[in-house]
Amino acid sequence: MTLPPAPSSSPASPGAADPATDEGRYLALLARDARFDGHFFTAVTSTGIYCRPVCAVRTPRRENCRFYTLAAQAEGAGFRPCLRCRPELAPRALVWSVQDASGILVQQAVRLLDAPDLWPAPASPVKSAEGATVARLAERLGVSDRHLRRIFESALGVSPLQYLQTRRLLTAKQLLTDTAMPVTQVALASGFASVRRFNAAFSGHYGLNPTQLRRSGTHAGAAAGTGRNNNNVNALRLAWRPPFDVSALMAFFERRQFHGVEWVVPGSDAPTLRRTVRLPAACTGLPHETTGWLSARFDVERRLVLLQTSDSLYPVLPLVIRRVRAMLDLDADPAAINAVLHPHFPDGDGLRVPGAFDGFELAVRAVLGQQITVAAARTLGQRLVERLGEPISTPWPELNRLFPKPATLAATDGDVLGHMGIVRQRQAAIVALARAVESGTLALHAGAEVHQTTAALCALPGIGDWTAQYIAMRVLRWPDAFPAGDVALHKALGVQGHKSPARAATEASQAWRPWRSYAVLRAWAAGTTVVPRPENPELSKQ
Repeated sequence: MTLPPAPSSSPASPGAADPATDEGRYLALLARDARFDGHFFTAVTSTGIYCRPVCAVRTPRRENCRFYTLAAQAEGAGFRPCLRCRPELAPRALVWSVQDASGILVQQAVRLLDAPDLWPAPASPVKSAEGATVARLAERLGVSDRHLRRIFESALGVSPLQYLQTRRLLTAKQLLTDTAMPVTQVALASGFASVRRFNAAFSGHYGLNPTQLRRSGTHAGAAAGTGRNNNNVNALRLAWRPPFDVSALMAFFERRQFHGVEWVVPGSDAPTLRRTVRLPAACTGLPHETTGWLSARFDVERRLVLLQTSDSLYPVLPLVIRRVRAMLDLDADPAAINAVLHPHFPDGDGLRVPGAFDGFELAVRAVLGQQITVAAARTLGQRLVERLGEPISTPWPELNRLFPKPATLAATDGDVLGHMGIVRQRQAAIVALARAVESGTLALHAGAEVHQTTAALCALPGIGDWTAQYIAMRVLRWPDAFPAGDVALHKALGVQGHKSPARAATEASQAWRPWRSYAVLRAWAAGTTVVPRPENPELSKQ
């Protein structure tokens, strides 16, 4: 797994820190370069501990350092996570490929191991829990479990089960440190079948029991200076890599927010996104749906999002964390993206692709916004929420509604939608979309297969390639999505006068692969490309 070097124009160690080599990684460690956070971990032989590149402790001697791409590799070599920099907070290293089949398989396997709620039910009974784990993952990927193990271990040097065990332990470590959840609840939320197995895994890997780690971790987290006031004590900390244009991201959400469901609280140093949450039983494994609220506050100075949730979401916090990271695009790798896009969009290095907490909600938003302005789409969505959304109690009067669930919209009469101002074509699209999601024939989440999902979307009435690509960009988190038929994009690229503007836009986009989703967002925002463009390009309709 080769990591791209940082752009030479960046302020830290110009061109010197190449994270593809151990010497380059040590230079990044010396500089505490946040751009490489999550790309590698440094294990120190003299202490038996592994850290993030941004750790504030005294830099170890070069001869005592061992470098690993994954936390699972460091733990497999016998090292324990640092209680100060907390490796579980590091942004994930998402490496994308559109050519290497083995690489794509490993990437998909890692994504699914990071999100076990996306696994299907096993097709046949398997005796051992370990066998069931790998068998279910292999089934989801359409390969044999033997082939999966071979490819995974060849690429990463650890087995799928070793990777999953590390992910569960680090998730539990974060919950123990940042929340007051009971240890039993932490164990179950982190994916352990029993508290006994949880305690045994903790003692075996970290040399102390969960209660001891909670005391040590809480103290270390405070000492690391990740929060300045008591409001941060019970906040989950989510890190990102710079640069990050937080203001642009929050403005995007604010312009599209539905009152009652979302609330963007602006601010230069601590902008906050709050929203209500609904998680169906199908994605949590619980016997009933889970509802609540979350508040994601940006600490720009420390490159953190401080996440707080309602107590009702505690049993599903790992899932909430994953969705918030995707919604805010916290795992983006600006160095890799900007290496491709900076020459074409020099002013967009900090832009992120806004995601979605709920894939169905975003898909309905996309349908409502077809061929109309953002303001008009927001008005229609607001009517939908007020008429069909369920009330919910939160600490803020600005948040009091849940977005309608698929079952509600699937059973809604066309006349009801028509009275809201939604035209017949979009009525049919929304109802068909809701029925597909409710029946389970259409999955809208970051682990869904991109090409199958976009094809299934296009097969629904009233949904075409533009809408499917937009959903792929924001819901499926596909970095190479490209809505070739977007009129605003044609204007930004200066190809609206071509006989086939969609084909011309697609040809122009080849230089941006595999980051066309980010390129589209930058073109919408600035209209700056390598080809001629109109003087006043419009922003996207979505």
